[in-house]
Formats: sequence, structure tokens, C-alpha cells
Amino acid sequence: MYQEVSERNIPAIQGDQVATHYDQVRAIFDVLHGKKEADLLLKNLNILDVHSESVYQGSILVYNKRIVALNPDEAAIKVRQVFDGEGLYAIPGLIDAHVHFEAQLAHPVAFGEAIVPCGTTTIFSECLDFVSAAGPEAIPATAGLFKDHQNLPYRVFAFAPGKKTSVQVTEALLNMEPFIGLGELAHLTYSVGNDDDFRKSALGRAKGGFMNTHWGVTALSDMMLNYMPAIGAFANHDVWKEDDIEKSVRYGLQTQIKFGVGSPEVIKTMLRAIVKRKWPTENFQLCADNISVDRVLTKGHMDWIISLCAEMGIDPIQAIKMATLHTARAFRMENKIGSLTPGRFADIVLTDSLSKINPRFVFKDGELVAKDRKMLKQVQIDYSGMAKQPVPGLGDLTAVQLDLVPLEVSADGSQAKVLLFDVYGRGHEKFFQEVWVPFQGGKVVPEYKGVKLNRISVVQRYANGKRHVVNGLFKGVSIEKGAVATFWPAPKAYFVVVGGESAEMLHCLQQVDSHVGGCIVTEDKQVKAMLPLDIYGVMANMDLAQLLQGTREIDAALTAIGNYNEGEPVVNKLLTLFISLDRFGFMV
Repeated sequence: MYQEVSERNIPAIQGDQVATHYDQVRAIFDVLHGKKEADLLLKNLNILDVHSESVYQGSILVYNKRIVALNPDEAAIKVRQVFDGEGLYAIPGLIDAHVHFEAQLAHPVAFGEAIVPCGTTTIFSECLDFVSAAGPEAIPATAGLFKDHQNLPYRVFAFAPGKKTSVQVTEALLNMEPFIGLGELAHLTYSVGNDDDFRKSALGRAKGGFMNTHWGVTALSDMMLNYMPAIGAFANHDVWKEDDIEKSVRYGLQTQIKFGVGSPEVIKTMLRAIVKRKWPTENFQLCADNISVDRVLTKGHMDWIISLCAEMGIDPIQAIKMATLHTARAFRMENKIGSLTPGRFADIVLTDSLSKINPRFVFKDGELVAKDRKMLKQVQIDYSGMAKQPVPGLGDLTAVQLDLVPLEVSADGSQAKVLLFDVYGRGHEKFFQEVWVPFQGGKVVPEYKGVKLNRISVVQRYANGKRHVVNGLFKGVSIEKGAVATFWPAPKAYFVVVGGESAEMLHCLQQVDSHVGGCIVTEDKQVKAMLPLDIYGVMANMDLAQLLQGTREIDAALTAIGNYNEGEPVVNKLLTLFISLDRFGFMV
């Protein structure tokens, strides 16, 4: 729970801090009285007041990255720059309440190139996959990931991993900037009283109490549903249906409506429930969770989900508050972000509509960083030193190990029981099933209910004795020939390969194994497209344009061999499998 104020944790006043604050308050006084020059005056605006839920005509004065005045007396002030807002609506910079920004394959600069033109100026981010992938280098690698984060064109607040890492790593990260709390605990361990979870939860409480929880609340036992908020978990981003939302709200959790994973209809189902049940919007925040930069550029980020909220019947101002003030208040940062009021950072979005957000101009700290969905601020942070060298592990893998062998054969010998995995069932019971399929000539026919399917193999990269391999059928990629394989190192180093023939699948795996990580498409044992992920196997050492080209080349190569894809790029779609493969025990 939130850290309580006591004599023990009130920081002592330092003399140099007092001097700094003295200079700041004196400077603001001088700016407002025309004795000192302000940095920026934004004029000719229709300003959204999220507190009174009203719009008024006015101007905003900025000094030293913060708003210092609304509607200042222009005859009495001096200002370095004047910006004409063209009568556009001014709304607070948008906030993503929960995102795995390292799971988007983009390093922080490339990720910013995608989200900032959409009006996003703050993210609250998990980094557990990156930390887990870095292994023994987790602490210095994470420091490298967030180096110079103050120079990014968006604010980032991070959560130390509640799963996939050791207690020692979690503790070290909680003492770093920009970490503010504890991230997701692992449902399969916290529900049985794992001591590491007790220790991580204690560290999160000591840090200040920002602890995330997830796993659809209707899947929790009543005792576990009580346990999470009782120990201080304050936010829940894992809601998939109306009953989930009802329980999440009832148990006092800040409920984060996500739009980045699962079926596109899931988000609409949740928004319909909010409208139907007339739940107060202050219970909710908006977040992406997992979303590709490709999808951000084609659909949008927080701007798109606010617009969708309005389309589904939520009042546009309430929708904006779910991505601004409500989130800021949940994280106790409403004195810094979330509204256009004096003292807050000058994170401002100018849009020509409140019901369909169209970020014409995006300011962060009073600096114009994006215009008409194009970045203006170019940040130079070099992450190439974090790229690793490949460590192959599949030298002894054979094609036979990828053959689909029945779990069981029917009494008459005509059917075989096999595993069926479904990318669209990620995270829930529909992710995998045991199904009966035709069995002819001693071989499984890859067909279920009359629909031809590809095969999938889940392959351990570094064998400790016998290599762990799981074979089954797959719904989510449909190719007529060739194969596609990808690798993800967190929390365990595994490959996934999809195809129709074991020798081709093996060759595709071997190509990926020659890299740190990535995704490769092959046909007739020739590489048709490749996206390398050289930064610990989870991020591309590329700018946004290069990353987009790589993911789209993968999709194009798959289209050429029969796949039809919609929604997320296949690279991102396949990588989401690893979450559920671990959750449901398919990795050892």
C-alpha cells in the first residue's frame, strides 16, 4: 500500500535544495511581473479544463518546462517565443498507464518516434522481458536502457519486475531512476505463497506502494482477489470482460482498459460494459499493454483509444480524462502531469477535435516535438553498445524431433489427439486445447474440423540434457509452404517455428539460431525475410523506419507463401505466444 508519512520517512530539508527552490519561486514571480522572460506563450487556444470538464478560450504561458500562467496579461509579460494555436483545442499530453515498451521490439528512441506524434507524452512502463533477457547483465543493461531517459521526447516511469527475475535484481532496479514501483507478479507463484513474491512485494511497498497486478480477476480465487489489493496492488490491467471489470472496480483497483493485445473486439466489449453499467470513469485508465509500432502508426496510440471510447458512447471529455487526469491521480502525479494548470509540466497536445483526437501539434516540456504526426525533435542516443553476439544452441537438433507425434490414437486408428495452439486465445484457456484430428498411414493429418492448419514446434534453445520440444497444430499463421521462426529469451530461451514440413522448419530454426534473436521466413531452405533483434534478443538496433521495413518484409514474405494477416504484424503476433507458453507450463 502507499507509503505512509511518518517521522522516519519525511526527508530532511537540505540547504542546497532550499536555495534551488528559492531561485525557482523568485524566477516565476519575476516572469509573471515582466521582469524575466518566459519561454513560450501559446495563444488563440480552446483550452480543455479537465477539472471542471469545460472548454474556454485562452492562452498558456510556459517557463522552465512548466505552465506558469493561464491567460496572462500579455501587456505585462516578456516572452521569448509566441505560438499561434489556430483556435485548436489544447488538451493535456496523453498518458499510457501500462505498456511493455521493450516488448515492442523498438529501443526507447525508436519507440518515441512512433508514440509521440500520436500525442503521448508519458508512459508507465514494464521492462520485465528486457531485464529477464539480459540475465546476469540485467542491472547494467537496464541502466543502459534508461540512460539519458530525460532527453527522450516523452516521460517514462518504470516498474521493476515482479516476475522473471531474482529478488536481488528487482531490489537493485527499484533503487534506479526512473523506477517508481513493482511490476507484475507471477500469478502461478503468488497464488501459492512463494517467498520471492513476498520479498518483492515488500520491496514494492517500501519503495512507495505502486504495485501492479494482472490476470483476469474472475480467474482468481476469492482469497487471491482479496490478497492482491490487501498487500497494496493498486492497479489491474488484465480485464477481458464485464465481470472482470466489475470485480476489479469493486475491490478498489484502478482498472486499466487495454487495447494492444487479443481480438480487436475485446476492447469494444469492455467499453460497451462501462457505458452500459454507467461506471464512473475515474475508476479507469487507458493503456496499450503490448502494441507494435507498426500498429501505432496505422491506427494510433492513446489518441486512437480515446477516439474509440467516444465512438462507443463515452463522453469525449471523460475519455480524455481516462488518459490524462485519472492516470496522473492514480500515480499521485497530478501536481506534475494530467492537466493544463499552473505548476504542471507543459505537456500539451493541440487537436482539431475532442471526439476524434488528431494531434496537430505536440509539446513536451513546452518544446514542440511533433507536428501533424511527424517528429520534429530528433534524439541521439546510441544503443549499439547493447547489441550482443549470437550464442547458437541448436547444433544437435534434428528434423525428427519436430515431427508431430500423437498424444493418443483412437481405438479404431483413424484419429489422433494433438495439441492445438491459438494465437488469438493468448492468455486464456483457449490458448491451447487437446483435439482429435485425422490419422492416416501412421501420420497426423494437420486438419481440424475440416480446416487445414500449420504445425508449430516450441523448441528449447539451450538443452540441459534432453532438449525440450513441444509439437502441435497452430491457428494464427497459415502458409502453404516454407516456414517462419522466431526466438524470445524471456523468461526462458525458446524458439517457435511454424510450417508444414519438419526439414524446412529445422532449417528456419537454424537460421534464427545464428542470430542473437529475431524472426526469419524461409522457403525451400532459402531466407526470404529477416528481422534481427540484436539487443539482448528483444530489441532491434534500428531506427523506426528500419524496424518498420523489417516487420513489413516479414509479413510480405509470408503473404507470398499463402498467409493472410490482419492486426498486429506476424512478428509481434508470434512473440505474444511466449507469454502464454510460459504461463501454461510449455517451457521448462
